Amino acid sequence: MTGAILFSAGDSIGSLISGDFLYQRMLGMMVLGGTLYAWEIPTYFAHLQRRFNKPGFLNAFQRTVSAGLFFNPLWIARHIVFIKIFAGEWQTISLQILPLATLSFLYCFPFSLVANYLIQNVIIFRWRFFVSSIYSAFTVIYFALVEFIFVSDG
Repeated sequence: MTGAILFSAGDSIGSLISGDFLYQRMLGMMVLGGTLYAWEIPTYFAHLQRRFNKPGFLNAFQRTVSAGLFFNPLWIARHIVFIKIFAGEWQTISLQILPLATLSFLYCFPFSLVANYLIQNVIIFRWRFFVSSIYSAFTVIYFALVEFIFVSDG
């Protein structure tokens, strides 16, 4: 439920800012946030917890970078494709999404490292998906605005 609420809220805020709000898009993001994202993100965090579960800077650094790289240009591109599908803009899906997703990733990554350091190394495992969902709501606002920021004339 957390993913459904926070991902749809973040995307809705971004789409309201850009003037692209649609109820079917909000509903699609609710379903996506409450299913796929609610499964894949905690599963990956559990993997990181098992893989880098030792104390020390090196493990903290590896956990942070690995979490940040999870939301890579391909993940962002997939997210943008979902946005387009939910908005009924499937005809605008093209390989042009990849450079857009890469640019988005490069701008977001420094902030992502700070947030993921805190999420992966300060927040206890039980609360990571919840805290990550709150952070993700803010990044989803950004992802909803990516085309508006990097492509539009406005």
